[in-house]
Amino acid sequence: MRGLTKGYVLRRVGMFFLTIWLGATVIFFIPRLMPGDAVQAVISRMMVQAGRVENMEQIIKAWREKFGLDDPVGVQYLRYMGNMMTFNMDYSLAYFPARVDEMILRSIPWTLGLLTVATVISFVAGNTIGALMGWRFAPDFLRKMLPFSLVFTSVPFFMLGMLFIYIFAYGLRLFEPTGAYARGIPAGFTSEYILTVIHHGTLPALAIVVASMGFWALGMRGMMITSEGEDYLILAQAKGLRPRRVFWWYSVRNAVLPQMTALALSMGNIVAGSILVEYIFAYPGTGTLLYQGIVNSDYTLIQGVVFVLITATSLAVLMIDLLYPVLDPRITYQKR
Repeated sequence: MRGLTKGYVLRRVGMFFLTIWLGATVIFFIPRLMPGDAVQAVISRMMVQAGRVENMEQIIKAWREKFGLDDPVGVQYLRYMGNMMTFNMDYSLAYFPARVDEMILRSIPWTLGLLTVATVISFVAGNTIGALMGWRFAPDFLRKMLPFSLVFTSVPFFMLGMLFIYIFAYGLRLFEPTGAYARGIPAGFTSEYILTVIHHGTLPALAIVVASMGFWALGMRGMMITSEGEDYLILAQAKGLRPRRVFWWYSVRNAVLPQMTALALSMGNIVAGSILVEYIFAYPGTGTLLYQGIVNSDYTLIQGVVFVLITATSLAVLMIDLLYPVLDPRITYQKR
């Protein structure tokens, strides 16, 4: 790829794996510092459901032996890293005999669809609004849109989610407050099923879009103002190019690069915010799965979900970093 060198790509790939290893190490130790015990949580739920559990001590002992919870921490860590490297995420402590990787595979398409749609819409809409507000030929009413686009920027995703549930679900009754699709409709690529998925996913996506769109608009507006008066813009205008072409191909194209950097850096915040949004809407994604793992002190489920999220976020950052020379030909990692 133009502008990239083999050495730079190898360094970035090495940093990618180092980030994943550090993240995996952190998520191994953090759940073990939490109060409570996964096996005790399972037994407690069994007692609540059945009222009494016979041979409880033997069950706890067998359960801990099954999952190796009595092994030294170093042994558990090596076994855990081996499982993560092969994506063998073992059984869930709280939902045995369900496997963690199977649970994640069922939930990750929902999270991926929600985040992809919401992030693309907020990034494109926010940057377009910001670019128009920073363009000197833009109409006055567009310049006055900045305060409106920033109203909800400081509000957390989940707070907006609760507000939208109150207004649009219980107040206006336009959308469903929870779930990802209507019950009784078989899953498949049918118009009925697709429409109900879109209907249920509108409010969660809207919460993410509204909360993050103003951030992109403000940043893009600042970059457009900064690039005003650059030589390449003066040359384009002197050549008699149409204002629309100058706007998109000269101003926006050069101003959007720092926004791509911000997108890579903010992926972690977007993922973290979507976790709470999924829980608020009872959306069957990885966020809800992670919440269930935390509540039940399910080490394997927590580790599996967070490991997948760290890997996906690190991969997105790596891809954006390697695409810089394509977005802006002035950027090159080759020695001149």
